[in-house]
Amino acid sequence: MTDFRCYESQRIETGPAPVVLSGPNGAGKTNILEALSFLVPGRGLRGAKLSEISRCEAGTNISGDRAWAVAAKLNTPDGPVDIGSGRDIRHTGRREKRIVHIDGATAKSQSALSVYISAQWLTPQMDRLFLEGASARRRFLDRLVFGADPAHAGRVSAYEHAMRERSRLLRHGQPASGRAADPEWLHVLEETMASKGVAVSAARIDMAARLDGIAGLAASEGVFPGATLKVTGTLEDWLDQCPALEAEERLKKALKDSRSSDSENGSARFGPHSSDMAVRHLGTGQSADLCSTGEQKALLISLILANARLAANERGALPLLLLDEVTAHLDEGRREALFEEILHLGTQAWMTGTDTALFASLKGKAQFFGVKDAAITPV
Repeated sequence: MTDFRCYESQRIETGPAPVVLSGPNGAGKTNILEALSFLVPGRGLRGAKLSEISRCEAGTNISGDRAWAVAAKLNTPDGPVDIGSGRDIRHTGRREKRIVHIDGATAKSQSALSVYISAQWLTPQMDRLFLEGASARRRFLDRLVFGADPAHAGRVSAYEHAMRERSRLLRHGQPASGRAADPEWLHVLEETMASKGVAVSAARIDMAARLDGIAGLAASEGVFPGATLKVTGTLEDWLDQCPALEAEERLKKALKDSRSSDSENGSARFGPHSSDMAVRHLGTGQSADLCSTGEQKALLISLILANARLAANERGALPLLLLDEVTAHLDEGRREALFEEILHLGTQAWMTGTDTALFASLKGKAQFFGVKDAAITPV
């Protein structure tokens, strides 16, 4: 890591075993997980702007106007691969740009990283995933899809770009502006939204169905609760009722018919951007949002472990697991079951905590590092 958050320059060397990062609050443990999250496409586990990640000036809380970088050497079935990602400061003042390097060559897009690595994370902020808005649940599900289908990221991006352009065109085409929106360009944008939107929803539905079977097994095989998943929304209802091409036509017509109201609302009424992920506790039948805090945490872990099993079964490639303060709200039985499952899967999990004693059962099986004052030391 270079000029990343609190780290001026830091290097960590590990083997393939799980990694435990321990230290006081504010020491920089989560920053390490965030750095690792930038080795996959997206905005990292905090969803921060690139400029916010630059190391702060000494004695201030103001991010410096400097480039930052994260690089890693991966051991893959095809041999070692060097990957890296960071902020391109040449674009300061304009749209932020993230650059990606693979074996020293600049990649065309972030999606190139998906060929070599995937990652899933769990942070304390996600403990409220089932209680807050649907956007966080969509992002969670999309990250699961990215690991199996790297092209999904491009479809989501293309849909969102077309939706923003349509909203801008409708907004500037209101009668008060004295200009009319170009109907031909609106038609092109709505066609893009329909084709990409249906593909996005279909991929989410497929992932939910595949995870549903894996996550459900947990009810009989382990201490984590089984879970059922369903993607909900108007577009998902259409896909359940008719073929994808017919759903595309329905969405195009719905977008065209709702132009007037969408111009006032500044958004689109229909599309995968308004979908949600419904999760239910298989043992009790209770909706996740009605479960206790501990059960909600257990459901999230169950889904992440199910995704890892799915990746192992279908692709033979396990995701990197980034588990921030993962032991919070877990009793001893579930904590030990989580460690056992990680070791059984053989995936590399990076776990943080303030109390090293909670990870005592991993002694001799994991790699321990102490984190203090932006310095990382093998323990």
